[in-house]
Amino acid sequence: MHRSAGSDPHLSIVTTPPGSDAPGLPQPDLVAAIPRLRRYARVLTGEASRADDLVQDTLARGWEKRRMWRSGSDLRAWLFTIMHNVYVNQLAMLKRESANVSIDADPANPAWQLPVRANQIDRVELLELMQQMGRLSRDQREVLLLAAVEELRYEEIAGILSIPVGTVMSRLSRARNNLRQLVAEPAPGLRVVK
Repeated sequence: MHRSAGSDPHLSIVTTPPGSDAPGLPQPDLVAAIPRLRRYARVLTGEASRADDLVQDTLARGWEKRRMWRSGSDLRAWLFTIMHNVYVNQLAMLKRESANVSIDADPANPAWQLPVRANQIDRVELLELMQQMGRLSRDQREVLLLAAVEELRYEEIAGILSIPVGTVMSRLSRARNNLRQLVAEPAPGLRVVK
């Protein structure tokens, strides 16, 4: 087994060395999926360090299960499915270990800060939108990210989350409606001046 560094020194990609009889995962696609895995992991965990750990666990599990990946299928969707399952398993384990575990992201948490260079108004609007997304339920945030940001089809999202397509559509509709309402309401503590 050969390890090669990805875009982050903390995350390493495991690929099959040339000439090996073990099937490998396509390294360029795997490396290209890392930023999207990170984004999805941050939505799930709400913390940058936990998100990076989840990405690493996902890549490790993907390597362990590499024989289950079908060549030519969507590697990104396969990795998202693995990440979702790893996360659900980790939550179950944490719930057994402690009675009070918060899975909702704190919008003030640095994990929600966007690494985007934009003009000041655009950046403020994006940060406000991310804060409002943090107020959505985890189920709604998850579906919204996969549909709007990752541009996955309903069927792919349903497969990743192991839920019916109708549930995906319902959660997405509720997430969009709730987000519209949250963005439209004035910020707490501010008065409207006429």
